[in-house]
Amino acid sequence: HTKGYIFKHDEFYNIIIGSSNLTQKALTINKEWNLLTKSELDGPLYYDVIEEFNNHWEEALPLSECIDDYETFYAENKDNKFKLQNPLSTEEEEFTPNEMQKDFTKRLVDFYENGEKRALLISATGTGKTYASAFALKELNPGKALFLVHREQIAKQALETYKNVFKDTKTFGLISGNNKDYDKDFIFSTIQSMSKEHIHSKFSKTHFDFIVIDESHHAGAETYQRVMDYFEPKFYLGMTASPDRSDDFDIYELFHHNIAYEIRLQDALKEDMLCPFHYFGISDIITLDDAEIREKDEFNNLTSDERVKHIIQKAEYFGYSGSRVKGLIFCSRKDVASELSEKFNEAGYNTVSLAGEDNQQVREEAIDRLVSDTRPDTLDYIFTVDIFNEGIDIPEINQIIMLRPTESTIIFLQQLGRGLRKVVDKDYVVIIDFIGNYDNNFLIPMALSGDRTGIKDNHRKWLNGGDIPGVSSVSFDKISKERIINSINKSNLSRLIYLKNFYMNLKFKLGRVPSFNDFYEFGDIDPLVIINYIKKSIKPYKTYYNFIKKVDKDYEVVIDDEFILEYLQFMTLKLAYSKRPHELIILRELSEKGWVSINSINDILSKEFNINNDYKSIYNAIDYLDKKFDVTKDLEKYPNVNFFIKEGDIFSVSYGFRKALSNKIFLEFFNDIVEYGLKQYLDKFHGQTSGVNLKLYEKYSRYDVCRLLNWPHDDSSTLYGYRIK
Repeated sequence: HTKGYIFKHDEFYNIIIGSSNLTQKALTINKEWNLLTKSELDGPLYYDVIEEFNNHWEEALPLSECIDDYETFYAENKDNKFKLQNPLSTEEEEFTPNEMQKDFTKRLVDFYENGEKRALLISATGTGKTYASAFALKELNPGKALFLVHREQIAKQALETYKNVFKDTKTFGLISGNNKDYDKDFIFSTIQSMSKEHIHSKFSKTHFDFIVIDESHHAGAETYQRVMDYFEPKFYLGMTASPDRSDDFDIYELFHHNIAYEIRLQDALKEDMLCPFHYFGISDIITLDDAEIREKDEFNNLTSDERVKHIIQKAEYFGYSGSRVKGLIFCSRKDVASELSEKFNEAGYNTVSLAGEDNQQVREEAIDRLVSDTRPDTLDYIFTVDIFNEGIDIPEINQIIMLRPTESTIIFLQQLGRGLRKVVDKDYVVIIDFIGNYDNNFLIPMALSGDRTGIKDNHRKWLNGGDIPGVSSVSFDKISKERIINSINKSNLSRLIYLKNFYMNLKFKLGRVPSFNDFYEFGDIDPLVIINYIKKSIKPYKTYYNFIKKVDKDYEVVIDDEFILEYLQFMTLKLAYSKRPHELIILRELSEKGWVSINSINDILSKEFNINNDYKSIYNAIDYLDKKFDVTKDLEKYPNVNFFIKEGDIFSVSYGFRKALSNKIFLEFFNDIVEYGLKQYLDKFHGQTSGVNLKLYEKYSRYDVCRLLNWPHDDSSTLYGYRIK
């Protein structure tokens, strides 16, 4: 099993000898060694290697003489191979938790033992939330437990999962439309059944020690609230992959802001918890641009023979992992899904179309036909609209086709996640996304990269060379990439409706009003997007305080001193995203000590940021804070702002700044801006050239350039060609 490369040059050979395989394990886990060496044409190494190569060459068979025999051998033995690999092949299989499930169990036990009553598990689709809850309950060993779901099929799957973990130590029952197992230890119920009074009233309020709510982002619904208002267990556990909502219901508060564990898609891929995926963004052939024509003829356009041929061609080209295709196809309309299914059948495939009105039995039958390798009526694809977005567990899916516009990152990840569960005979899942001229295409790079900061440059950079954790891959054809970039360029994530949604979701998660630093550390949008909105839209004072007042009706904090708001506006607009630390360090030291000196600032810059002897920038920062850089505008906008009193190279805090700092609310906003400004500097701009304050590949405005090059005044309005300074 030799592995080597021999490159012949005019007077020497380059020889590479090593163990490297081009496999998933070799590229990500194994240690693979190689040796590159050079040999003259008459060297001893050359003679040994060439002689060995020639011996192998003489013994080798032409591929054409052995491929037929090998194909027969492979066909006869592949089933045995998969049986040997199957980790679930014996009745006695012992199920053990992975690292995520161990960490989650420990955190949940800690919450329970510390007297908490509720907690939330946030875990990406396919990472084993149900098994995680089973392992945690096995550790806590409640006498009675209730597992709530929104579909009967999910209840049945969860029941089997718990049986695998608990074996025969508990009894298990189902409560649904057709099952009424009231007397079991662990009961798995649909919310539709348990929310009915004549059913939940059969149990006392304290009957269950532990209640698990699956897909708990739905728990704000009236049916869930009815159940939660009735039962009083020792502990409620909520589980979801998507806790953030747009309806202002606080799921985090419902579970007392106790996050037992959180793992998102990118984290799960890094930890090798999911099946790798290969995503292909393919241009859809829908070309009708006129909105009126598109609406009038949408059905014929979406189901045309030309489009069906295009879909089938790409599905066959990009393929799947396994012995045969087992695919889900997501559509935007039921009539379109039904028509496409018929046309796929005419093309030789076996498919069905499922919609919300199809009952549980019909769905289960279709899934069994899709995953079975023994039935005579197996399916290749199921066409669906919405019903398989969440909850359903079909690990065998090896190809997903998206034939609908991306309306939200949550739904996109839910649908992609249908294929991310690991299973034998599936090394990866293929995702084929047909991308048309849709306004929300910018959501695709947001979902795949995990970067929902709202910074357009980030999305464009990722699209032109970003990667995905692990051995998964993402690829776009030229047209689909252009469509996404056009969508990014036209998108406006700084619209108030988006910002309010981001703000409320983070407020719910934290259980308090979020700061700039909270957005930077935990949020789904960069504070810079909020700052840019504040610059353009907030009046009369452009501050984060006034932004909160606009988006949060429950915010009761009051700043009625315009003098303080003027200081806060200066901090927000001119310093929160300053791209160098000098000004922020000066203000931090003034607020804490009451004075600074040029030498003390130099010492701090050297110690904290490795910026040495940058006196020119220190003096420039002093002038910037003293409103000398942009004199005319600053004197007009900030007539009362004065941070210090100068005495040579010593600067003491001014009366006005001391007065502002004495206001507790201002001090909180002030500290937040300083902390955020220094963090984003360290993350993005640290490593600038001393005295120049610019870093390669970062983005600067003309105003930034004038200040960061230590020019005495803002000359950005005249910088359109060359300028010598």
